[in-house]
Amino acid sequence: QGQLVESGGGLVQPGGSLRLSCAASGFTFRNYAMRWFRQAPGKDRELVASISSSGGTTDYTDSVKGRFTISRDNAKNMVYLEMNSLKPEDTAAYYCNAIMLHYNYWGQGTQVTVSS
Repeated sequence: QGQLVESGGGLVQPGGSLRLSCAASGFTFRNYAMRWFRQAPGKDRELVASISSSGGTTDYTDSVKGRFTISRDNAKNMVYLEMNSLKPEDTAAYYCNAIMLHYNYWGQGTQVTVSS
């Protein structure tokens, strides 16, 4: 059974930075595309960033382009989301997701709060 565990969330001032980490276990990590989603209170879950299984292709939602960077380390079964120039509207619970064909795993989420 696949498992994802996020970490690295917290409270940060506007303009600050955070690095989220997601540790994967229980499945062949290198075969899965990985994605970061976020969900703010009262809003739908939103796809923020994605990375291909090899790490060669990345994609971002427009609102985070140029500020967030997704990366992965297939040797360590880890995926990361580097977040810079954070804004109050980035406040949300952030979730790690692994997907391959019909296989789909989710983490429990980590809270990011951007506030002065």
